[in-house]
Amino acid sequence: MKYIYSFLVVIAFFSCKPDAKPGPSVERVEAKTVKEIKEELTSKGFQIFDFVDEKTKDTVIMQQYFIAFLKRGPNRSQDKATADSLQALHLAHLGSMYEKGYADISGPFGDDGDIRGITVYNTPTFEMADSLANSDPMVKAGRLIIEIHPWWAGKGFPLR
Repeated sequence: MKYIYSFLVVIAFFSCKPDAKPGPSVERVEAKTVKEIKEELTSKGFQIFDFVDEKTKDTVIMQQYFIAFLKRGPNRSQDKATADSLQALHLAHLGSMYEKGYADISGPFGDDGDIRGITVYNTPTFEMADSLANSDPMVKAGRLIIEIHPWWAGKGFPLR
């Protein structure tokens, strides 16, 4: 249970950064047009398509992400000190993925099932998401295994 709280503290820290307030030394950045966003995404290799909302008639850019299910691995026999060390390295890895822009959200599940948590990777390819997920120290140690699926979501839509 303490791992869940540690993880939530890390995720809360990374996801609750205050917005920068423009000041005298901060340049304002103009909002990108839909065309510019689409060109940027496709030039980086992301898969996208347009979805027209029937109700609002707004066009939503749908982007392919990759959702990684972190599942209970075959090697869970580490002593407590080793397991605690792996957990700290795991949280640092997830924090790094968020900071580098490769992962948009991560979190544990609240039960004690075989699926321990998820990470949504914001990468252009399955191979890149798979490589990043498998570089997690918990995965390398066999304590977790990864199952990845392509997942589509509206670009820029926040969780609520």
